[in-house]
Amino acid sequence: MARERYYVLKDGDGWKVRHNDKDTPYDTQAEAMEAARDAAHKMHDSGTDSQVLVQGSDGQWQTEWTYGNDPYPPAG
Repeated sequence: MARERYYVLKDGDGWKVRHNDKDTPYDTQAEAMEAARDAAHKMHDSGTDSQVLVQGSDGQWQTEWTYGNDPYPPAG
């Protein structure tokens, strides 16, 4: 089963959460991270694996939360 992914991304002077090619704006990274984690957690509670990926201001991926199956070691 595929995971639902929520991306927290810098967007000009603010931040956004991208999910299924839809962007929702937030004033701060903390607000965007909280919204993404809440949405991913609710998705998992409804039976779908989900993941939050956070990109820093420098464009580097910083943090990841996975809700549900996260096999280790990853395939490939």
